[in-house]
Amino acid sequence: MNRKMGLDYGSVTVGVAISDALLITAQGIEVIRRKQENKLRQTLARIEELIAEYNVDTIILGYPKHLNNTVGERAVKSEEFADKLRQRTGLEVILWDERLTTVAAHQVLSQSNLDYKEKAMVVDKLAAVLILQGYLDKLSFIKNGEIKE
Repeated sequence: MNRKMGLDYGSVTVGVAISDALLITAQGIEVIRRKQENKLRQTLARIEELIAEYNVDTIILGYPKHLNNTVGERAVKSEEFADKLRQRTGLEVILWDERLTTVAAHQVLSQSNLDYKEKAMVVDKLAAVLILQGYLDKLSFIKNGEIKE
């Protein structure tokens, strides 16, 4: 069975999460780091490796709209990254409203015993988990006939 991949795309990191085979839960896999924002070749290559390793058929990419639902600079960069992912992988890339997921990730981590540096290392992965889990939860509701599209 194919899995879904969740990505939290940041200026120098990409948090990665993968669904389980039943499309019920999201697990954080890793954080891909790069030295400069526009240096994406290695990042895209690593994402392709993970797609093959986990048999991914769809990418769910966090879409950081402003709270008032407008599209800012980070959202435009996410749209551009989505286009690169589509061209490079041939997969469907779904932009998923990620407003407040990073805030939620920080809140979850604030309750952990991790120090600041450890939290910084995992916040993007946790944000990717929250993005993907939101998508999986919606899929589950649709499959169960609770939401009509």
